[in-house]
Amino acid sequence: MGKIIAIANQKGGVGKTTTSVNLAASLGVLEKRVLLIDADPQANATSGLGVDVETVEIGSYQLLEHTCSAEECIIKANSPNVDIIPSHIDLVAIEIELVDKEEREYMLKKAITHLKSAYDYILIDCAPSLGLITLNALTAADAVIIPIQCEYFALEGLGKLLNTIKSVQKIHNPELDIEGLLLTMYDSRLRLSNQVVEEVQKHFDEMVFQTIIQRNVRLGEAPSYGESIIKYDVSSKGASNYLSLAKEIINKNGD
Repeated sequence: MGKIIAIANQKGGVGKTTTSVNLAASLGVLEKRVLLIDADPQANATSGLGVDVETVEIGSYQLLEHTCSAEECIIKANSPNVDIIPSHIDLVAIEIELVDKEEREYMLKKAITHLKSAYDYILIDCAPSLGLITLNALTAADAVIIPIQCEYFALEGLGKLLNTIKSVQKIHNPELDIEGLLLTMYDSRLRLSNQVVEEVQKHFDEMVFQTIIQRNVRLGEAPSYGESIIKYDVSSKGASNYLSLAKEIINKNGD
């Protein structure tokens, strides 16, 4: 039975999409069957796995609207063992369209829960907000990964996100677990980066992944080629970091 993991943080630029794309590719390379759901209207995870956003006709918008089945929305990514439900700018409208629907927080859960038998991991790349789409992702998920940038404002807003997760656990999804806090964009030369790492590890202890994602030029370049870091440069530090994260998750889940 597969596991659904949302990758969420309402702060932008913390490495959510980078993590979604490269963790999916890394798990795929380690022979896990992976589905990545792009739940962000910016559709960066979609283009990051080689899908031309302009050609997307069916995706996460139709999935949340329940106008298409999950199977109809799935397309093959350019990474081994990875499928994707793509996104499109149309997804922006879903918050308004779902607002008066019954059980609007459960639309994604109802659409994808049956897919757990077909995949080892279903990853959901969330938008940088705590809106209805992210709420749907947290309600559908078994666990959440929270990327935290190793910079000054990293911890700002983390309390708010953890409160949102508690609310979701209380009202919509008591089974929701925190898979881990993932430190990203780490630069060992910067004292500030090291201070953030120490602070997060001190406060959250075992909730923090041992793997830390380091700043890496190749990681930044890969999306412009529509490729994961595994396909773009498997020998890079970024690829090594995400493969290490994938192994840590596999070990944690006893797969």
